[in-house]
Amino acid sequence: MILSHATAAHAAIDGYPEERAVERATDVATDKELAELCKALGHPARVQILRLLMGSPCICGDVVQVVGLAQSTVSEHLRVLKQVGLIRGEVDGPRVCYCVDPAAIERFRTVVTAFVSNPGLHRSRSCC
Repeated sequence: MILSHATAAHAAIDGYPEERAVERATDVATDKELAELCKALGHPARVQILRLLMGSPCICGDVVQVVGLAQSTVSEHLRVLKQVGLIRGEVDGPRVCYCVDPAAIERFRTVVTAFVSNPGLHRSRSCC
């Protein structure tokens, strides 16, 4: 990731030392990425669609029947998943075949693991 001087300076102004400014800007980018992925998975139908696609190499048209939602609703959910890169769609004649992007799933796993492995999470148990 390439950070501008302004980005690093802004991170330094926010109370982070200069040497931490680039790391802070990277954290912000990762946080944004995590939020976008979580938002895409923030609807049970999209989770169901992703789970369906993870269990099959490619699905062309069966998604509507399996999920049990209207074609337009499924198309919108597929669009959201495709927009964040979790799935890919390839035109196959009059239909589109969808599959999971393994690299995107691995990136999601990495970002979530980094988030929940935050050392600050375990520092103090004095709250609640």
